[in-house]
Order: sequence, then C-alpha cells, then structure tokens
Amino acid sequence: MPTNVKLFTGTATRYLAEKIAEEYGKPLGKEIVSRFSDGEVQTSFEETLRGNDVFIIQSTFAPADNIMELLLMVDAARRASANQVVAVIPYFGYARQDRKDKPRVSIGAKLMANLLMAAGASRLITMDLHADQIQGFFDVPVDHLYASAIFVPYIKQLNLPNLVMASPDTGGTRRAAAYAKFLKSELVICYKQREKANEVERMMLIGDVKGKDVVLVDDIIDTGGSIVKAAEMMIQHGANSVRAICTHPVFSRNAYELISNSVLDEVLVSDTLPLRKESPKVTVLSCAKLFADVIQRVHNHESISTHFEFSTIL
Repeated sequence: MPTNVKLFTGTATRYLAEKIAEEYGKPLGKEIVSRFSDGEVQTSFEETLRGNDVFIIQSTFAPADNIMELLLMVDAARRASANQVVAVIPYFGYARQDRKDKPRVSIGAKLMANLLMAAGASRLITMDLHADQIQGFFDVPVDHLYASAIFVPYIKQLNLPNLVMASPDTGGTRRAAAYAKFLKSELVICYKQREKANEVERMMLIGDVKGKDVVLVDDIIDTGGSIVKAAEMMIQHGANSVRAICTHPVFSRNAYELISNSVLDEVLVSDTLPLRKESPKVTVLSCAKLFADVIQRVHNHESISTHFEFSTIL
C-alpha cells in the first residue's frame, strides 16, 4: 500500500510552507501550536499520521521557540507512528557555529543535529548550509539544496556586459567560484579581518574590478556591514555596478537602512527567512518550487542529483 504525503509547518515559516504546499498541489495539514501561560510551547497534530510520510517545514532562526516547535512536532509525529518524519529546514540556524574557533565554546550546529535526531527526524532537507561539512553531523540522509538554482537564471537575464563574481570573504570563495565557473566570468575576493563577531575591522580586495559589473555572493547577510563595505570597496576600485546575492536574509540590527543607503544596485535574496519589511533594493526570489519538487522526489524514492547540476536545473 503506497504511503501518503502530509505537509505541516511551524508558526515561523507558514508564509513559505503555504507556497511550498501550493507548488506541491496539496494543502497543509492541521496542527495546533499553543503555549502555556509561562510561554512553554505545546504542539499537536489534528489528523492521523499513521503510516504517512510527514514533512515538517520550519526554519530555525531566532527566537529559540522556533527550534522547540520543530523538535516537538518531529517528536509528536514519530510517536504518532508516521512512516518517516522529514525535517524541512530552509534556513538551518546555528550553522555558523560549526567548529571550535577558540577554547571553551560549543559547536552549536552539531548540537542542533543531535537534537533533531533525538527527536526522531529520519531525514533533513535544507538549503545553503553555512558550512557543507554540517551534513556530516547527521547520521540520517541530508538533502542539501543550493539557491543557485533560483539565482543563476536571474543573473543571466540581467545580461550584465562585464560580469565579475565576488566573494565578500575568503570563506565564501568556493561558493562564488562555482557561480563564476558556470557563468564564465572572472572572480575576485575580499579579504576581511574581524576583531569580534558582526564587526569588520579591515578589508582588502584581491583581483581587478575596474569597469566591471560585480555580483557579490554570500549565504547569509546578518547586519549588512560586510556586504555594504565590500560594495563600497568595489566602487572605489572602479566597478561600474555592484549587486549582491544572499540565500538567507537575516537582516538584523539596522541592516535595512545600511542596504538602502549603500552603493548596492540590488540585493537578491530567497524566502528561506521572512523579511521584516520591504526595501526597494531587495528582490525576493522564491525557493518554494525547488523544495516542493524535492519533497515529491523524496516521497517517490527518486533521485534529486539533478538539483546539483547547473546544466540540468536551469
């Protein structure tokens, strides 16, 4: 007897889950997320899950209640005898804490992986992890999708005459190089030094951008300070225009104001995170269709390898 698919969502990512469900052609399931008077979260499914493939869609950005909602829903689905419980996490929070970069600190990404597996997740679907090696923190299959599937076609249709891809830091070089290789463009790199998190002390440019149309590539824009400084440096070195690609628009502190007042022509983001407000310089491209397709392939036990090949996904 074939298993059925049921899609659910936590409160934080309902805006995206509704789009994924529409692309999939199936309404979201019924669940209740309630709170006790002290703020403690409680979740319950209002329909049978027995023998079904359950996909729970929730990004794990702040506050921590979003993580607790997901963990409780995964646990509840497992206890309700679901065939498999798949955590669909468009933005995997705590991914920036993927290693010990100084003594006596936690590895937050590994802790999140342990919690999800302890809750009963049988699979993870996510997008643009801050560090690829986080996939190895899980003892269950991880489908790691790339937002390039939605960003590259947009960049191509801009027909920028002197395109150059750029990484705002050395850590993102591999990501920017993949774009540059496919788009047959040059690559430049920004080298930055930080005194502490979210504050850039010094930045230098490696490469030539004079007369070029630069596209900066990053997975996360948090406060916006790095990307804005990088854009200013590109213009100072003679770039014609500067755009930025960002998968996860965290946009904390005064990021919106920094971007609005910057030399950036445009910032392309996906909808893995909800925007707190609109900005004329921010363009949102939806990843809903991509996630819907992968959910269908996972349910039907089909290969998703085509999603990792530029030539077949564009």
